[in-house]
Amino acid sequence: MRIIHFLVVCALVYAASYVYRIKMDSTARTERVLRLHAQVRAQREAIADLRAEWARLDAPRRLQILAERHLKLKPIDATQFDSLKNLPERPPSLVPPGTSDPIGAMIEIVDPDVVTGSLPSPEDPR
Repeated sequence: MRIIHFLVVCALVYAASYVYRIKMDSTARTERVLRLHAQVRAQREAIADLRAEWARLDAPRRLQILAERHLKLKPIDATQFDSLKNLPERPPSLVPPGTSDPIGAMIEIVDPDVVTGSLPSPEDPR
């Protein structure tokens, strides 16, 4: 009978220690969840602060003031336009009309000694 009492007491001690361990684990997990909630709340507040800062920096009125202060832009007047007859003449074309390789033709006009190799010359059929 003593052995049964001893085993029952041991079983009760084991059960109590097991329940205590479960309670401590659940308390630790609850604290961890609360810490994570606090971190999430802090991150959301930081995001809200950054969005508010971005909205303040991106405000059209602020950008207008900065542009007026740092850029030399002025509204266009009607007197700034000119007629087409006052435009300069078009520069002469470096490429003869009908050329199949306009870039090679330009290079040959600028430096006739350079061999481009992009197209064979008419005298050198390959």
